[in-house]
Amino acid sequence: MNAPARSPLEGQPAANRGWVAELASPAPAVGAPKGVAEGVLSALRPDPHIGDGRYPIAWLHIVAPRGAVPTATSRCACGRDRSAVGHRKVLALIDDHTAHGGQCPLRTPQEGRNAV
Repeated sequence: MNAPARSPLEGQPAANRGWVAELASPAPAVGAPKGVAEGVLSALRPDPHIGDGRYPIAWLHIVAPRGAVPTATSRCACGRDRSAVGHRKVLALIDDHTAHGGQCPLRTPQEGRNAV
């Protein structure tokens, strides 16, 4: 006597291969989000950390590990991008980066200047 063959998912109904699932339509987005109490503002408030109008324009990145050769990179939002390797060249780049601050077109106003 042979035992009847069991399906691999015992106790589960047999899958209907001819049936196609339908996608549920999204619920209309009307009113406040679910779970929000009445009278509670759901709009985002403005950022409380409002700056003072200053933002970085130029960056000087110096890497000087102990006992190794120092490197430096000077970048500016105006497109200036310079780098240096070695003690003397890094010191020169630091001076050049500082001098660029007074010459950068983004940091010095162009209005009122005489055209050349």
